[in-house]
Amino acid sequence: MIEKEAMYKITYGLFVLTTKDGEKDNGCIVNTVAMITDNPKRITVYVNKSNYTEELIRKTGVFNASVLTEKAPFSTFERFGFSSGRDTDKFVGTAYPRSENGLYYVDEGTNAFLSAKVVGTHDYGTHTLFVAEVTEGKVLSKDKSVTYEYYLSEIKPKPQAKAGEGEKWVCKICGYTHEGALPEDFICPWCKHPAEDFEKVSG
Repeated sequence: MIEKEAMYKITYGLFVLTTKDGEKDNGCIVNTVAMITDNPKRITVYVNKSNYTEELIRKTGVFNASVLTEKAPFSTFERFGFSSGRDTDKFVGTAYPRSENGLYYVDEGTNAFLSAKVVGTHDYGTHTLFVAEVTEGKVLSKDKSVTYEYYLSEIKPKPQAKAGEGEKWVCKICGYTHEGALPEDFICPWCKHPAEDFEKVSG
């Protein structure tokens, strides 16, 4: 058995990967950017084939990787991670700058960006591995890079508990236990007494 949470302990960073084909800009969230050589400076990135960004990088051979920080707002993850660029303009209403290669990079909640040109492509089933040479790099802030684990624990909103979730009510007449919110018109299925004859059990 492989516990999904075990994979989260690998120290992935989080990045906004951006690219462009003609007039169409697009971007997505990835957690697989890594440096492989220093001279020349080369990086790799795995991109899921279902992402429109993967299709555009495969076609154009260029991309930017913006390094997200612990100060990145959740709206950035919503913009680049929760919709498809095939039917959504992810840059509408933004004023992100462009790098020397003409692509957008994210300058909010990031500490650096790298521009890269693909020099190798490898097919790994569900993902494509791009090997790319860095053509531009710029430090944007001194803020700490975010990890995937930090995103899950500190940035991603937690599910809101439903009203009454976790509550327990016990009938004072017969001892029947009701879990969850107790409706005002509730009738005990055992002794047929009304809700007023129930008391809430403290945690």
